[in-house]
Amino acid sequence: MHIHSSISALRAALGNRGRIVFVPTMGNLHAGHISLMEQARAHGDTVVASIFVNRLQFGPNEDFDQYPRTFQADCDKLAAAGVDVLFAPTEADLYPEPQAYFIEPPAIQNVLDGEFRPGHFRGVATVVAKLFNCVQPQAALFGKKDYQQLLVIRNMARQLALPIDIVGGETVRAEDGLALSSRNGYLSAAERVEAPRLYRLLTGIRDAIRDGNSNFAALEAEAIAELATAGWNTDYIAVRQQTDLAPPQDRNAPLAVLAASRLGTTRLIDNIEV
Repeated sequence: MHIHSSISALRAALGNRGRIVFVPTMGNLHAGHISLMEQARAHGDTVVASIFVNRLQFGPNEDFDQYPRTFQADCDKLAAAGVDVLFAPTEADLYPEPQAYFIEPPAIQNVLDGEFRPGHFRGVATVVAKLFNCVQPQAALFGKKDYQQLLVIRNMARQLALPIDIVGGETVRAEDGLALSSRNGYLSAAERVEAPRLYRLLTGIRDAIRDGNSNFAALEAEAIAELATAGWNTDYIAVRQQTDLAPPQDRNAPLAVLAASRLGTTRLIDNIEV
């Protein structure tokens, strides 16, 4: 695996490498990331990963400085997964001057996670667009665990006519159902035992909908109440249309159940398609 930090060196290295497939990350890699790397091979000739903790997508009270940075361990995992090239820019490489131009997503950036993390998807869309310009891939993979992020990026690529296939990778879970996340490492032992409750509630809502229950507000409220009783602090549990994350309007529209809730100091997100 070849590692590059400068944009010019990366572009030189990727010349004549066939179809390039790209998996951007912020590092602190787990089995979910590695699954994306392994899936990527089916979509191109050269697999490129990136590691960059993007300051633009963190709010003023979020964990940018505390976000785990495990570069050498990440490199070992990527090499073992068969990644060909790693792009690991510094902030000076990617933002050599203050970023004054931004990608501004539409109203979708202000709902669900965007309501509780103002400016987050603006930062995500901007850095992903910049990484796309650096790597110039023909395909890119993003995990479905970050469902809203995947939709924002997929819509951005379509509306800006970017010649990139955006592929959603299925969420990888622990045996007890907890979605793998870099932030799971913040959980205490007791919180880790409690954490799978979120996924169990989402599957319960999904099953209720499949059985014909369309009282989405009641399903959401019941789940939030159960979490509160167990000591969680919930931002949202919401049944939404998969295509645009709007409240269900078309009774035939595919749905997703999305959630974000804090267990102790750790904010967990998850979702499940119906």
